[in-house]
Amino acid sequence: MPDQSFNHTLISTIQNLGVEKTISKGDFLLREGEVERNVYYISSGAVRVFLLSEHEELTIRFGYEGSIINSLASFIKGTPSEFYIEAIRKTTLRIIDKAAFKELVNSSPENLQQYADLMELLVTQQIDREIDLLTVSPSQRLKRVLDRSPNLFQQVPLKYIASYLRMTPETLSRVRNS
Repeated sequence: MPDQSFNHTLISTIQNLGVEKTISKGDFLLREGEVERNVYYISSGAVRVFLLSEHEELTIRFGYEGSIINSLASFIKGTPSEFYIEAIRKTTLRIIDKAAFKELVNSSPENLQQYADLMELLVTQQIDREIDLLTVSPSQRLKRVLDRSPNLFQQVPLKYIASYLRMTPETLSRVRNS
């Protein structure tokens, strides 16, 4: 998901494309096994991307105001998603279907370049996420995430942040307070 410094005309155009929809907390944009056919721009609210393991839900990403989110591998390859995308608060978003998104991206060299920039940003965010998961210390994981997303605790409930950081809510509270 782009951070606030990623403010190009492609993103501005996406904000005005597609269909506006408001969904309630607990509503799903996508479920495991469905093929992702949309890009979502979040105007307000928050969502989480998660998958189910044998024992728990594993949160892997958040989207909140100003974010673009979807199940990217499913969207690109047209294969069933491994992920769920769920609203964790009342959320207003723009839903842009794949055909309209591709048409927008290919409509100008500038948009095509900005799409490439967005993909590069997503790749570097994924690398940061992998480093987070390999970082043993809970306090280091929390610090890395807060360096990237200082307002995370204002956007996302503690239990989902704990899941994202691969720790219990109690451990997260203890780490935050130390």
